[in-house]
Amino acid sequence: MEENKNIAKTYDPKEFEDRIYENWMEKGYFTPEVDENKKPYTIIMPPPNITGQLHLGHALDDTLQDFLIRVKRMQGYSALYLPGEDHASIATEVRVEKELLKQGLNKKEMGREAFLEKVWDWADEYRNRIKNQIQKLGVSCDFTRERFTMDENLNKAVKEVFVKLYEEGLIYKGNRITNWCPKCQTALSDAEIEYEEQNGNFWHIKYPVKGSNEWLEIATTRPETMLGDTAVAVNPKDERYAHLVGKTLILPLVNREIPIVADDYVDLEFGTGAVKITPAHDPNDFGVGQRHNLPQIIVMNEDGTIKDGYGRYSGMDRYEARKAMVEDLDKQGFLVKIKEHSHNVGCHDRCGFTVEPMLSKQWYVKMAPLAKPAIDAVKDEKIKFVPKRFDKIYYNWMENIQDWCISRQLWWGHRIPVWYCKDCGEVIVAKDEPTACTKCGSANLEQDKDVLDTWFSSALWPFSTLGWPEKSEDLKYFYPTSTLVTGYDIIFFWVARMIFSGIHNMEDIPFEHVLMHGIVRDSQGRKMSKSLGNGVDPLEIIDKYGADALRFMLITGNAAGNDIRFYEEKVEAARNFANKVWNASRFVMMNLDKDLMEKYKDCKDYTIADRWILSRMNNLVKEVTDNIDKFELGMASQKVYEFMWNEFCDWYIELVKPVLYGEDEKAKGVVFNVLQQVLVTGLKLLHPVMPFITEEIYTHLDESLETITVSNWPEYSEELNDSEAEKNMNYIMEAITALRNVRAEMNVPPSKKAKVMACVTEGKEAFEEGKIYFEKLASASEFVFLNSKEEAENAVSTVTKGAELYMPLLDLVDVEKELERLNKEKEKLQKEIERVEKKLSNEKFTSKAPEAVVNEEREKGEKYKEMYNAVIERLESLKSMK
Repeated sequence: MEENKNIAKTYDPKEFEDRIYENWMEKGYFTPEVDENKKPYTIIMPPPNITGQLHLGHALDDTLQDFLIRVKRMQGYSALYLPGEDHASIATEVRVEKELLKQGLNKKEMGREAFLEKVWDWADEYRNRIKNQIQKLGVSCDFTRERFTMDENLNKAVKEVFVKLYEEGLIYKGNRITNWCPKCQTALSDAEIEYEEQNGNFWHIKYPVKGSNEWLEIATTRPETMLGDTAVAVNPKDERYAHLVGKTLILPLVNREIPIVADDYVDLEFGTGAVKITPAHDPNDFGVGQRHNLPQIIVMNEDGTIKDGYGRYSGMDRYEARKAMVEDLDKQGFLVKIKEHSHNVGCHDRCGFTVEPMLSKQWYVKMAPLAKPAIDAVKDEKIKFVPKRFDKIYYNWMENIQDWCISRQLWWGHRIPVWYCKDCGEVIVAKDEPTACTKCGSANLEQDKDVLDTWFSSALWPFSTLGWPEKSEDLKYFYPTSTLVTGYDIIFFWVARMIFSGIHNMEDIPFEHVLMHGIVRDSQGRKMSKSLGNGVDPLEIIDKYGADALRFMLITGNAAGNDIRFYEEKVEAARNFANKVWNASRFVMMNLDKDLMEKYKDCKDYTIADRWILSRMNNLVKEVTDNIDKFELGMASQKVYEFMWNEFCDWYIELVKPVLYGEDEKAKGVVFNVLQQVLVTGLKLLHPVMPFITEEIYTHLDESLETITVSNWPEYSEELNDSEAEKNMNYIMEAITALRNVRAEMNVPPSKKAKVMACVTEGKEAFEEGKIYFEKLASASEFVFLNSKEEAENAVSTVTKGAELYMPLLDLVDVEKELERLNKEKEKLQKEIERVEKKLSNEKFTSKAPEAVVNEEREKGEKYKEMYNAVIERLESLKSMK
């Protein structure tokens, strides 16, 4: 038997992971062709933002996708995994601006073009960094088709959709209440707002009724907006204020006259029943204002400071102005009281700044006509969420969707394809830059300064990446895509938008399944964040344990849609598993004899162990494939782990060692073939989650094996199914385990042989066939059958499935030495029992020590007594044998 010289003695992923990935790329295994003889399977990678390094969430996302794509590739599909990155408009602009400020450069002073050059430099650097990280993780995507949301073709797709929606009347420019970020100075969509509980106040303020001694008391959480009040509303059914409807109030601090209006919007039970109406700074007030033809007064600048014309408040930050106004209201006798109030406050999800609802002119997409077919696609199960429970979140968002604000006051992003004629005011919406006004012929045109919301281009990702609006071969073959893998936290940000965009522009769904995963949390269940300092760099983990170990930890045992806790110990355990597979594979390779394998390749003279392992392997193939089809990837990996570690390494390899070390040529040839078949199948099933180690072992098993990545996925064979062998082998394994446990309890070394006697009630054939295994794995000197229990005198017994097993005590222990050891143990336990009893009888200890400590001592006492009784029982048994 000649050792395979090429595979290393020890498992060290650093030695081969980079080399293997380079080979995969060089050979083009991840670049599928448009092949009408094959079924397509497509995953378009959710594009990571170019704002920084990838985190564990990306690693989970990419590993899940890579798992699916590797399986489909092996199953013979033309499997496309298309990678790409998102320009992340706001987030990137903020990051680059901060970096430039450190260099003393100001964005506005630089100007748009010079600033955008810097952003493109940033984009190039971080795209390369992200690509490197993806490759380090072993992700098998096709980088020849890599895309970026700012690519020329994707920009073409964005303009095509904008113009199409505008011509259909689904895009419009309107003056509406917008979520405004005073820090980033841009409008935001509802999906970009995160709500957090904040402690605030209700300020109760008197609004005097003109020409009387009466006043209305209103309560507000934002007193600074009262500068823009244009009415106070009461419910028409509220008898308290019926006589005041139609009268006029004097707005405190401003002395502007505003009307009292009746509107059903007002809640009779909430607050004072009188509500200040600020149409330019509140979405509900905006609606009231439209119904009553109220003026809209914007009181803040884009940076959140108070506009000119408001005396000492002008130029103040909104919160500074709030403080000053409350002081003035108090001095002038308008402040009634201040009540503490906890409420949800909207914050920009990127910078964390409190959003200001503000009237502004923005571009919007009408959502109602687009939402309905997108809702129906999920209800009709053309698109399936995994797990299904996430469709409720989707419905809730889509059925209550508001028109989507798509314009952003930024420089980095897709410029809105709209031009304004400076001479006649004509608005020109076009895919390409016009040379002259379509109305007056003037060349004096100016493009809209704003860019589109990042999610506008991301919504087109499943088809724009495949060449749309061109009718490319890729688009025709790979669309609709097969599976979208993403976190549950961006269902409405991105998933919903891709669905309605795909249906509207392609007249087909963008994907068939949406596999949701949770958030990767730290070991305490907390979200990973810079502020907590609990983030984990995937590259550091890969450097320490290898990519396979990280991938295995992220996948195994985890269910779709659930959050995951990251434990480094679990990564270490995964590396230990890889090490076990490596050592077992190396042992197999060292023993294989190719000539004998060839000679007996068709021989089916299998032992019960051979039939058992082949049947278990065969059933594993069926179960794992079924699990993967149901997206139960964590369960699939767990089953492969258990098979490889327990059944193959710990049992089968040990069971066949007597054959390997024996002289029976035919038996060896049969076992060699079984070993290789099971190992190859196990490696293939393990490959999607641990691609590197499986490739390294597979390609060293036989020089004819080029790569595991495009090898055939194992298939279930009815011929290998052998339930009888599985049942019989279970008798043997359970009996061996029971005998090992008895020997361990008695501290008998494996080198000490003992006769094993069996009184069998069922499965005698199994025990007969398994005799040889008891000698090797249970240190049996011989294995004999008894006719009755009485034949087993002075023997230790254990009950197992189908039999009662006995071992002569004298075969296991030297009685005199064991008596001596047990007497010492007895004395030691007596002293411990006395010590505990003395401690517990001490009143000072029981009254002053914490209850938990006292209970712990009591438990120790009980445990020592149990151990003492067991020793006494053992002593009596041994004495009777002398």
